[in-house]
Amino acid sequence: MPARRPRSAGAVWGDFDSACQPHGLATTGGRVSTTGVAGLTLGGGSGWVERKFGLACDNLLSAELITADGETVRASEDENSELFWALHGGGGNFGIATELTFRLHEMPAFTAALMIWPAEAGHELTRAYRDFMETAPAEIGGGLIYLTGPPEDFVPAELQNELVCAILATYTGPEAEAREAIAPLLDLEPAGEMIDQMPYSELQSMLDDPPGYRNYWSAEYLSELPDPALDTFCARADEIIVPSPTQHIIFRWGGAVAQGAGDWPMANREAPWVVHPLTIWEDPADDERAIRWTRDVCAGVKPWATGATYLNFVGDEGAERVVAGYGRENYDRLAAVKAEYDPDDIFHLHHPIRPLASA
Repeated sequence: MPARRPRSAGAVWGDFDSACQPHGLATTGGRVSTTGVAGLTLGGGSGWVERKFGLACDNLLSAELITADGETVRASEDENSELFWALHGGGGNFGIATELTFRLHEMPAFTAALMIWPAEAGHELTRAYRDFMETAPAEIGGGLIYLTGPPEDFVPAELQNELVCAILATYTGPEAEAREAIAPLLDLEPAGEMIDQMPYSELQSMLDDPPGYRNYWSAEYLSELPDPALDTFCARADEIIVPSPTQHIIFRWGGAVAQGAGDWPMANREAPWVVHPLTIWEDPADDERAIRWTRDVCAGVKPWATGATYLNFVGDEGAERVVAGYGRENYDRLAAVKAEYDPDDIFHLHHPIRPLASA
């Protein structure tokens, strides 16, 4: 059942990014400032700069946990290494994280470009975006998004509060380099554009979810993105009711995300594309319609899906979906770690991994 989202316990990415920003340092965090640091990282950790710096979990150097029996345990490559492996995507199944240590990266400059077109341009744009991102350097992140046109000065009046197709391109470098790198997208003549060199922490808070809404998410990894898949994606966009905070997204993976494939529990990280319907609404009477739309998006792209998913992007979709998120071999290994640190399955509320004896 969809629920109103509370503020995360402990540090959120807004806290983390604000502490790093004055030093010109960053690591991959959530795409909004209110996401919890621990929950995002332990579940994998997708974010705007993942293609350059890897997922949040790739940058996790050590962790301190309180286990189900009240013991404080530290995990790193040299200490409780199997637990350390499990914490790179295995979620909160092994204990309560009280301390995380991260690798930081120098990022003295960061640029964001938001380009907007009328929704009817989506069929052409999705193809152009796919072709551009297939050879784009790892410094470029972001995604293609159908959303409600925001009431901002750079958005033409006729597109405000209407369905638009947008491309958000992030660049881990200065604005002059970013403009050169995304020139093929600018050549598509967006109806509105905002390109700005800004603090990374500022982008992280620009897209914060509005409070008080209900939400339902899901995601599919795609092994390819042919024209029929894009047609299906665009057709579902036409069903979005606006104005609404709902976002209908295609992310390009690759870069450092794919380079980490096989190192940690998350399966199919080499998948090049992720489709992520993020449905947000206010009236409980719309629950059935909103959830159905999300599921229909995923069902529509199934012919090109790998079967795996990023579990931080989905809710409770059943035990088989959890196994698919890790792959059977990784799931069984996680279940063995679970049996060692939480044999009674105390921590089981979000994408549960069952102890090996009961898996």
